[in-house]
Amino acid sequence: MARTKEFDPDAALQSALELFWRRGYEATSMADLVEHLGIGRASIYATFGNKHELYLKALDRYAETRDPRLVSDLSQPGPALPAVRALVRSFAAEAASPEERRHGCFITNSAAELAPHDPAVARRVEISWEHVETPLYAALVRAQAQGELPEDRDPRALARMLFVLMQGLRVVGKASQDPARVRDAAEQALAMLD
Repeated sequence: MARTKEFDPDAALQSALELFWRRGYEATSMADLVEHLGIGRASIYATFGNKHELYLKALDRYAETRDPRLVSDLSQPGPALPAVRALVRSFAAEAASPEERRHGCFITNSAAELAPHDPAVARRVEISWEHVETPLYAALVRAQAQGELPEDRDPRALARMLFVLMQGLRVVGKASQDPARVRDAAEQALAMLD
């Protein structure tokens, strides 16, 4: 008779995500995972695969559970620029928060630590970034069609600039002790939409 798992794989994955998010991939050993998850190494391998496979599953979990309002907020009927402004300001507020400074964004952390040399992580990071940049671009196209954004502005280039700024806010917010640094940068970027 097959032995049943004595742990909740979903809770264990969430716990692994939190450990990787806090410490990073390289600084987290299998021994750390065994201790943090409270389950045996063999059970981790049997359920999730090796450390890298577990990391990818944790990254997928993080991407799936991110705020689903992003797309819906940017695609609401009516004026589009207020939603774009609110999104950028929410990234700035999040980046300036004490919680963000402690951990940062797991996707952004993964981009900096692993994406340059790990194609599987790079693919996931790119997909996650597209889920932000694409609705941002669509909102800017709509804003231009509705006369909110001047005709001489390039919605694709603006979406990319705002997206890169938002990722930069996350990096600077993680390291900076001055919340005004990220708020001021966000407001200057938003002035380009006028």
